[in-house]
Order: sequence, then structure tokens, then C-alpha cells
Amino acid sequence: MDTLLQGLMGQLGGGAVGQIAEQLGVDEGTAQNGIQAALPILLGALARNAQNEDGAQSLDTALASDHDGSILDNLSGAITGHQDGPGAAILGHLLGGQTNQISNVVGQSLGGANGGALLQILAPIVMGYVGQQKQQQGLDVMGLAGMLLGGGGQQQQAQPAASGLVGMVGQLLDQNHDGSPVDDIIGLAGRFLKR
Repeated sequence: MDTLLQGLMGQLGGGAVGQIAEQLGVDEGTAQNGIQAALPILLGALARNAQNEDGAQSLDTALASDHDGSILDNLSGAITGHQDGPGAAILGHLLGGQTNQISNVVGQSLGGANGGALLQILAPIVMGYVGQQKQQQGLDVMGLAGMLLGGGGQQQQAQPAASGLVGMVGQLLDQNHDGSPVDDIIGLAGRFLKR
């Protein structure tokens, strides 16, 4: 999963972070903090869905039909037009009834700015990137699940960290907590990005 994170951060190089900052009304450093918190959450939610056969099959079908990576060819348009894009629908599928809670967690990393808007911007980009990797690597359903869960090949080293992240996202999605997990999540994101 850390390979996916690094690849996604690479896609968001250049002016993309600045455009996201502009959409959120924050500076680039704050936007970068939010992105580093949000991407592991979204990838963790995808991995959690891929942990069972039905979820992995559903994700594989969605990627094949709607997320071929073409969004990466026009990131600027995807970012500025995010309110009309598929982000909200993707979040509803991935995060369900916990979308608002997780948006609030991401919002804390943005200094109180709109975490939901950032997740809406990033969700289609994440799906597009994962779909592109699936195509390029010729992955079937099991291969897709393995990539997301960190199994196989060089990615095997990431498995313990990926499992911890999936568990943390699972806790966020499964129940309401009185405490704030935001520090742990941002810490996890930082550890992934330093590799």
C-alpha cells in the first residue's frame, strides 16, 4: 500500500496541490497535510472492501467500468470540477454512514477546513490511479486485493503496516469513538510517506 501512496503523491505533484489548496481556501502546506491524512484513509477503505471476495469483485467491476485512469490526464479539470464529479458517490460507497465523521477527522488536519471537500476531490483520483495500476499490471480480482492489502512481491514488506491501517480505518468505519484518532492516522500517513 505504501507503493500506491507514493504513486498517488507523485500524481499530485506540480500544480495539483496548489489547485486543491485554492479549492479549499487554505495554503499549500495545509492542503499537503490534509492530502497526507486523506490518502491513507481512502486506500485503507479500499483495502478493507477488498478483504472479502464480494467486496473485491465489486471493486474490480467498478474499476473496469468507470475508473481506467483517464482522470489522471486532466487532474486540473477533476479538481476544479469536483463538485460535479463522482467523488460524493464514491465516498458513500467506501465510507458509508461514517463519511461525515471521517470528513471531520480530515478537516482537523486542514486546520478546520472542509475535509469532505478534500475527500470528494481525492476519491476519484485514488480510484483512477488504482484502476490504472490494475490495467498496467494486468491484475485480476485476487491480484487487485493483493495489491491493496500489501501482499506479494516487494509489497509484502508493507503488509504489517497496511494491516494496521486497514484495522484503524475499520474502527473508524465500524463504530463511533469519543476520542480522536486523527493523530494516529496522520502519524501512519507520515510513516508511509517517509519510506
